[in-house]
Amino acid sequence: MEPLIQSFGLNKSFPLSRTLRQVLRAERPAVLAVDGVDLTINRGDSIGLVGESGSGKTTVGRLLLRLTPFSGGQLTYAGEHVDRMSPARLRGFRQQAQLVFQNPFDAVNPRFNIRRIVAEPLINLGVPRAEHEQRVAESLRLVGLAEPQRYLDRLPHQLSGGELQRVVMARALVIGPEFLVADEPVSMLDVSVRAGILNLMRDLQQRLALTSFTISHDLTLVRYICSRTLVMYLGRIVEEGPTEELILRPAHPYTRALVAAVPRPHVDQSRDSLPISGAIGSGSGPPSGCRLRDRCPHAFARCAAEEPRLVPVAPGHSSACHLHAA
Repeated sequence: MEPLIQSFGLNKSFPLSRTLRQVLRAERPAVLAVDGVDLTINRGDSIGLVGESGSGKTTVGRLLLRLTPFSGGQLTYAGEHVDRMSPARLRGFRQQAQLVFQNPFDAVNPRFNIRRIVAEPLINLGVPRAEHEQRVAESLRLVGLAEPQRYLDRLPHQLSGGELQRVVMARALVIGPEFLVADEPVSMLDVSVRAGILNLMRDLQQRLALTSFTISHDLTLVRYICSRTLVMYLGRIVEEGPTEELILRPAHPYTRALVAAVPRPHVDQSRDSLPISGAIGSGSGPPSGCRLRDRCPHAFARCAAEEPRLVPVAPGHSSACHLHAA
């Protein structure tokens, strides 16, 4: 298959406030949010990225869209280096790559009506105004708002959370992108409307031949809409593989913990203790070697001395753990 997005050693660090001692010593403390991420997203792929809060998932999504400049590494889109794009080419890239935000209420201007919100990409890209009304209506129908005229003159606060998330999706799709990043697309919605949004996303992937990258902490969500999944911990990919294979046969201790933490349908079912303990560490001072070693019951001497690399554990399935080579 043809790669659409590729990253090589992608890094992103955020500077921290400095104390007087650090200023005098010319120290520049930083949080390394993304550290050496290599990934390939082929055209038509539906990729999921999972991990705890603070693992760097959202930063990866923003880097892929060049909404955040990266600190190191390379990123290409259809073979073209994203960081070398001219302003004119970058506008074309914006048309092809769009983002669906986590919180629809924070993603829109509360003073704009729905017509203006969905038309915003058309305005920014200089699409003739005569085309706006038709394209806005078509995009609203595409996301399941079958009677667009009912919504065009409403303000965001007059819509439900599910309706507004569909509007945000319509805005992302109105210019016909081929790559869509969805950052926790249903986490802010009521449980009763999540299934409808997930069904819509899966349907749109198939109907529009979209290449999608879905960020979530919910393994059940990515299992439903993603064919392949990456697991991230403290800025690094620790496991990747076909979603079903990764969930049924997790190889990395961290992935096993994520799978074990998924709620079970019956409250009286017994639950085994989680394979790891404690909370995720800080990107400003990650442990040496394996970043999970402070929480992993399987850690041994090599884990402190050497950072594990992704190695194959099954066809198309890789994991970064010294247990696979022990």
